[in-house]
Amino acid sequence: MARRAASGDEGRRPTTIRDVAAHAGVSVATVSRILSGTYPSAPATRSKVMRAVRELDYVANANARGLAGASSRSVAIIVNSVVSPHYAHVAQGVHAQAALEGKLCIVGTTGGDPERELATVQLMRQEHAECVILVGNVVNDEAYRGRMAEYARALALAGSQLVLCGRPPLGPGVPALVVEYDNTGGAYAITSHLLSAGHRRILFLGRRDGYTTPESRITGYRNALADHRVPHDPSLEVEGTMERQEGYRMVRERLAAGPRDFTAVFAGNDLIAAGARQALREHGLRVPDDVSMVGFDDLPPAADIDLTTVHVPHEELGRTAVRLALERAQDRSGMAEHVLLGTHIIVRDSVRPLRNQADLPLA
Repeated sequence: MARRAASGDEGRRPTTIRDVAAHAGVSVATVSRILSGTYPSAPATRSKVMRAVRELDYVANANARGLAGASSRSVAIIVNSVVSPHYAHVAQGVHAQAALEGKLCIVGTTGGDPERELATVQLMRQEHAECVILVGNVVNDEAYRGRMAEYARALALAGSQLVLCGRPPLGPGVPALVVEYDNTGGAYAITSHLLSAGHRRILFLGRRDGYTTPESRITGYRNALADHRVPHDPSLEVEGTMERQEGYRMVRERLAAGPRDFTAVFAGNDLIAAGARQALREHGLRVPDDVSMVGFDDLPPAADIDLTTVHVPHEELGRTAVRLALERAQDRSGMAEHVLLGTHIIVRDSVRPLRNQADLPLA
């Protein structure tokens, strides 16, 4: 079956779910379950269905009926999860600004699955959302950049606008707007805060090579070490994801492996910090009396555990994404295509100055 043009072919009827099922060689029910994400499916079957969706340029329209009337006055935000405080606060900013602009806000989730992301972007295009805002940490490789360029061009042809929120630019020639915050500068500042307090052995938790957010944060950490003439020790960078249980795991395994060789912890985000703090307490170590600690994001549970951290303007990130996209839609002169929001340190009570390097107990 020939692929239908993305821009629409007036002489043809719209692709239906039956067309997708026939193209993939599966039942209509199987296609429906895979697109709705409500039923487990074999990877091979899922791959066939999603390939058919792409080749036929099909947009699952089940949700569209529930959004009747929203087509010409909506903005869309697509996130990995609505449970994460980061995504929730950015989405709140999108919702608040959309309300001020007289727009409805549509929220889609992908679970980090690129195929579901594709299907969701197609749905938002079908609904003629004025902008589609994609949020979240990514692997910035060639496949990702190619996928985003395809989204941006397809949305532009439909009169919509792709906005990358908290993600890096795609380069010239791609019709995508970018709103991000200064990860590297924030990490540099919070590392310098620890260095100014006399700490030289700073454990970094949450290194993930290739992922944009942790990579930019560890760059700031390394730059601060270099500028303060502190030797970079790769063994102090611990790999892990941005979750509370990972913070607990990383510190627990580190302390179990041998004597403590650090006086401070830079947790890649506040959730990691909470898990790391629990592991330290179970080992008989107190923050900040025995180990100083800083985080990143200034989201729960930072204030609850009195954590010095980097404040990220999460809601302003969402608000700016909407404003920027609507300015582009109205073709206002002088508008930016790439906005970088600032970050700053929130000082609480989780850092203790070291009097001298003799304060480093190996325990």
